[in-house]
Amino acid sequence: MLAVDTNVVVRYLTNDDTTQAARARRLFAHYDVFVSLTVLLETEWVLRSVFGFEPIYVVPALRGLAGLPRITIESPETVSTALDWAEHGMDFADALHLAAAAAHDGFVSFDKALVRTARRLGAQSVREP
Repeated sequence: MLAVDTNVVVRYLTNDDTTQAARARRLFAHYDVFVSLTVLLETEWVLRSVFGFEPIYVVPALRGLAGLPRITIESPETVSTALDWAEHGMDFADALHLAAAAAHDGFVSFDKALVRTARRLGAQSVREP
């Protein structure tokens, strides 16, 4: 199984460099590929910050990537939860941090908006310090 960097995922999703995008498509079609949490996190940031995509387009793109037959996503349950929360208005990075913390005693943040959004979406044990 090959692990990929963010730039490979971004080329695949954006087709901004047609030559590299074609190579990324071939890679995803012919090899088993591992995508780490950090690559997903950076991909989401690049799509929003560099390409200017709105979260309503980024979340389905990441879901589509995760659903490709030869793709293995690190911690798929965590990613699925984070994408669900992001789909309902939570920042993806915050959602991923919070979802990854589910096995712990709680999640603490100074970000009041995150705490409010997390509680609204049913994430328990989220509080300010």
